[in-house]
Amino acid sequence: MTEAASAPRPGAERPDEAADTRAKVHRTETKTKTAVEAKRQGPTLDAIRADHRVKTFIRSANQQTGAIGYTEHGERHANTCADGARFILRSLGHEARRCELAAIAAYLHDIGNVVTREKHGQTGALLAKDILEDLGFDYEEIATVMGAIANHEEEEGGTAISAVSAAVILADKSDVHRSRVRNPKSTAFDIHDRVNYAATSAEIKVSRKEKQIALYLTIDTEVAPLMEYFEIFLSRMILCRRAAEFLHCTTAPSRSSSTTLGCSRCRNDRPDECVTRSRRAASWCARASTGTRS
Repeated sequence: MTEAASAPRPGAERPDEAADTRAKVHRTETKTKTAVEAKRQGPTLDAIRADHRVKTFIRSANQQTGAIGYTEHGERHANTCADGARFILRSLGHEARRCELAAIAAYLHDIGNVVTREKHGQTGALLAKDILEDLGFDYEEIATVMGAIANHEEEEGGTAISAVSAAVILADKSDVHRSRVRNPKSTAFDIHDRVNYAATSAEIKVSRKEKQIALYLTIDTEVAPLMEYFEIFLSRMILCRRAAEFLHCTTAPSRSSSTTLGCSRCRNDRPDECVTRSRRAASWCARASTGTRS
């Protein structure tokens, strides 16, 4: 595995690779666009973003999650997840309208935090229903988006129930980055702050030919040891593995792991071993940093 920084730019293609077989890369700064075909078939993400209720609910939800010590859950997170969900389905060859519904569901998935953090997926699905009705979505699409929003959280029993739902889960759990940390005092970081702040880059890679979806993270182990990542993300990794399986994909070559990590310190070329054998990986990375691989 190559280091995250050396991955090809999104959309880059070598002459000997066909468009449907190359590995595609999504980074947080990449912005996908609504396909013309999707616009002809109904309202799009642009209508959702422009809605005054959505703007207010997301802004208020972000304030409320901040008040209880959570990382950023505002428009930045909503946009990153929408972009990632659309990217995943588009890279796997799904139809344009389904890709757009994935972006819409991902944009709205945390809207329920405006009421309360507990059961925010289910609350958000009900809030989204009225908005989608008013904007002219048909009820089949509303049902798909509601189901995706309600099933995105592992702590609330969420699981992939559709391709749209699976894409939302993968995009949401892939948004790990230091820009989400709101605590201004590093000395007061909890484990969630440390792990997010340690993630200096994140990118989703999708290979349609190999049917693989992977998250590549660059983690600064001076900020947080690798084991802290596994401590808080294990349940999310399992949820992501199941989401990828729903899309008929794996999340690492010949492994059942749910996340692929590219360690910037040890440059592990078998990152799936890190995921499936996390305790061994922690000591492996420690040995690698001192040049004593075994």
